[in-house]
Amino acid sequence: MKLPTLALALTLTCSSVSGFVVPTEPSIVSTSTSTALEAHSRRQWLAVGAAAVFLPLASANAEPRPMYLTEPTDEFKANEAKAAEFRRVQLAQKKKFIDAVDKLLSEGENEEALAGDLKALRVLVIETEGLPIGIKKDDLYKQIRSKKAKGYWPTSVEIAYQSLKNEILFQQSPDSENKSEGSPY
Repeated sequence: MKLPTLALALTLTCSSVSGFVVPTEPSIVSTSTSTALEAHSRRQWLAVGAAAVFLPLASANAEPRPMYLTEPTDEFKANEAKAAEFRRVQLAQKKKFIDAVDKLLSEGENEEALAGDLKALRVLVIETEGLPIGIKKDDLYKQIRSKKAKGYWPTSVEIAYQSLKNEILFQQSPDSENKSEGSPY
């Protein structure tokens, strides 16, 4: 791998030196009969000759290009099918969550209905062992707090809301052992 780099550096060095030489009149002190123009031409031919020698050697020592598959393997197809199934399940779970949150936000001033909706969200969190992909914890909290800020929020509803928050924290914690049973708190 160093040989192509060396050849390229040598080529660039030789050509860059000749690029900065300005053809001038022959020096009076010089006893040589060659002019600066001839010296410039010799340097160019030396660079071309060096490149002609080193480039074939560099290409002979180069690593072969890797071959890529043109058709997907059976293992890849199986992984893609598994990923598509996971996405389908996650979208179905997300739809359930969105429906439950919309139901909560559209509820009137009914204490049992609000607490029941929050408990239903808690059950969904336990079933999915957390929040589905696409639903963020902070966004969910903001939506529920917007309902809380509208006025009617009795103690039993606040208890259900805090229970939902604790369940989300429990399910998202990497230290939780058995998430399918829910939070012990």
